[in-house]
Amino acid sequence: MRLIHADIVYSEDRETLAVHPDSYIAVDNGMVKGIWPVIPEEYQNVPLTDHGEAVLIPAFSDLHVHAPQYLNRGLETDLLLADWLEQCTFPMEARFADPGFAKAVYDAFIDDLIANGTMHACVFGTIHTEATAYLLESMDRKGIKGFVGKVNMDRGAQEDLLEDTRGSLRETEAFLEKYSGNRNTRPILTPRFAPTCTRELLRGLGGLGKKYGVGMQTHLVESRWEAEQAGTLFPECSCDTEIYEKAGLMDNGPVLGAHFIFPSEEDVRILQKYDGYAVHCPDSTISVIAGIMQAGALLDRGMRICVGSDISAGHHMGVYTQAARAVQLSKLKQFYEPEGNRKITFPEAFWMATKQSGQLLGNTGTLAPGAVFDALVIDGLSDTARKLRPEQTVERFCYIGTRENIRARYLNGEPMPG
Repeated sequence: MRLIHADIVYSEDRETLAVHPDSYIAVDNGMVKGIWPVIPEEYQNVPLTDHGEAVLIPAFSDLHVHAPQYLNRGLETDLLLADWLEQCTFPMEARFADPGFAKAVYDAFIDDLIANGTMHACVFGTIHTEATAYLLESMDRKGIKGFVGKVNMDRGAQEDLLEDTRGSLRETEAFLEKYSGNRNTRPILTPRFAPTCTRELLRGLGGLGKKYGVGMQTHLVESRWEAEQAGTLFPECSCDTEIYEKAGLMDNGPVLGAHFIFPSEEDVRILQKYDGYAVHCPDSTISVIAGIMQAGALLDRGMRICVGSDISAGHHMGVYTQAARAVQLSKLKQFYEPEGNRKITFPEAFWMATKQSGQLLGNTGTLAPGAVFDALVIDGLSDTARKLRPEQTVERFCYIGTRENIRARYLNGEPMPG
């Protein structure tokens, strides 16, 4: 057991931050035991780590990120989606046929993920099984909770990224067989999106999902171009999300649909039917996708919304920046499209990036008693002439903080080196 002293902030619920100034949190076997303003008598002799006036918050979850695009972050963002894929993304992903190149990139990606306070992630690999296996194994060894997917594509991409349909399914099944029993990082089915997948491939993946009890991550109605392509290629389906439902991909495990910017009523109905998650990627949506999620309206309808960096369409590894950006974009959405839209609050955005996401990956993303203790200590954000309250420190961190403001990291109850 250990005791930690700090100002403590986490999401109590969607609209409320729990704030415990100058308090003590007890952690035993990686789980939060309780929080008190003074050390309880029975814990007087427990080892104490004192973080002074720093703020202790839950670690962040990135529920949509492309690890192989790590080297592209901050580049080519003047392109829109179709051109960006063709000119920037696909050429980079083709290089992951080289395992040595892949290992170097993935090692740097994981280090940067952790440095920015992300302890849980749902990650796209590439079509290359060996490289994607290294990514999953490396995350699992580090203790990062989450999912990694071997991408499936059998049309609509450059030649060296196109898979033979049967070969894609065969490689995917081998990937599932090998890693489905992992403790921390597990496999997830990852059809890139409808324009790059045939019916045969999607139906085959649906069968594998049922066989192994594995969920799916993909891109859903992320742009008008993508939605139009999906409608042309799958005219029998009324919407993007129905394509995956008809393929049997929606009821085998967690479902994550990235972006969800232009959903029809049917898209919303189907994703909610399967308790799926819509992943809001603010920087990405304004860089290459040209749209803003209806976050406030969807939250009010009971949609499960989380946050993703979407490297490299998004340019910042810190999910905390996306919590702030989600608030900003919701105000633009309300201003330019007032009917049916509303701005979201900072507590809502922080909840999306921590507690809501943590529910997908186990009892984490919160510091409430009984939760897994994955946490960050942030400091150095007050001004000499203005001392911030703990909740103000958290908000400022999300808007202007950097990885340098993260003074300590805890994973599964243990301090992380560095």
